[in-house]
Amino acid sequence: MGFFTFIKVMMILFNLAIFLGGGTLLGVGIWATVDGQSFLDIFGPLSSSILQVVNVSYFLIAIGAILLVIGFLGCCGAQKESKCLLMMFFSVVLIILIAEIAAAVVALVYTGLAETLLTTVLTPLLKEKYGVDKSFTHIWNLTMTEVHCCGLNNYTDFNSSSWLHEHGTYPAPCCADVMPCTDTLAAQKNVTGCFKQILHEIKTNAGVVGGVAAGIAALEIASLVVSMYLYCHLDQK
Repeated sequence: MGFFTFIKVMMILFNLAIFLGGGTLLGVGIWATVDGQSFLDIFGPLSSSILQVVNVSYFLIAIGAILLVIGFLGCCGAQKESKCLLMMFFSVVLIILIAEIAAAVVALVYTGLAETLLTTVLTPLLKEKYGVDKSFTHIWNLTMTEVHCCGLNNYTDFNSSSWLHEHGTYPAPCCADVMPCTDTLAAQKNVTGCFKQILHEIKTNAGVVGGVAAGIAALEIASLVVSMYLYCHLDQK
């Protein structure tokens, strides 16, 4: 087996794994959308993850779809020895790598801006949906219980909320599970907001997060190199 053939086979197998992984994530995301309650009941212990702060199902669907596209382009490009598909694969992975680097820079430099944007988007949702939407409420209850946090910033995120209007108290985690959770008690307990708590956990495990990020970046760079190698050597084959 020549070196070109070996690289081609490795490219096919690698992207086939990506394609299957993307299909799995897409399927799980659709399942979470259709039957979110059973999904959360099974994966509830993972609520300390930041994925529980956003809509898990749509996140999984988006990631799964992207992986499906990447896996298809890479696998078919190598199998059919198509320069067009290989260049499309190279372009998509390069765009994703640049976006990840840009996101990392923004996260490091503009953490305060990220908090402001999240507050602008999520705080109104908390006021409107917490206690009204069962799936949304369950996600936040799991998050606040497992992470030991309250709201996005603190208990004031629930001021003028549907929950406060209906029950006359704040959610139990805002008072360290002491009930009834009044505004006075919530102010005394001063439970940290979920954004700050999750950010603290990420910083605490910065080595693990950085290692995973570096590993993903290395795989992406390797994919770029291999796809460009195949692209450049197709004419010489």
